[in-house]
Amino acid sequence: MSGVEVPASVRERTVRDLGGCVRLLAEVHGRDGYPVNWPEFPDAWLTPPSLVASWVAELDGRLAGHVGLSRSDAGDAAPALWAARARVSVDATVVVNRLFVAPSARGHGLGALLMARAVEEARDRGLHPVLDVVASDTGAVALYERLGWRLLATVEQQWSPEQKVRVRCYAAGQP
Repeated sequence: MSGVEVPASVRERTVRDLGGCVRLLAEVHGRDGYPVNWPEFPDAWLTPPSLVASWVAELDGRLAGHVGLSRSDAGDAAPALWAARARVSVDATVVVNRLFVAPSARGHGLGALLMARAVEEARDRGLHPVLDVVASDTGAVALYERLGWRLLATVEQQWSPEQKVRVRCYAAGQP
């Protein structure tokens, strides 16, 4: 390289990115405990059947973050909360998920860039973006609130017979 810093960028995720995304996710899990429960197949976790689109962030030409946009699944609380409040069908929502930024790439606005891209895509599709986040993930909560997302509710979810989790449910603010 010439020593010139390459700016941060966001682009669609490709199949070739999955291995790098899994490695970044492992770093994030080791540092922050996200996801709370490490998936048996992390590449499949990053590519759920409900996935609509996904993007990666690059910093200095290297993979540095990820975000997905998915249709509502049975375990998502925010879509139903927002739909009831807006008096529309859950099908009018889309869930922002699988957001993470490599620990070494934090502080460059990548989380906000990834969120902006996901919100833009949701709105282009005529859908309202929502999300669920574990209440103890204070870094993510701070990001969403700084970006103007509105708290809909905090709910308890039963993730397994042994695991109950408090989740904060958010909806994107109006454009």
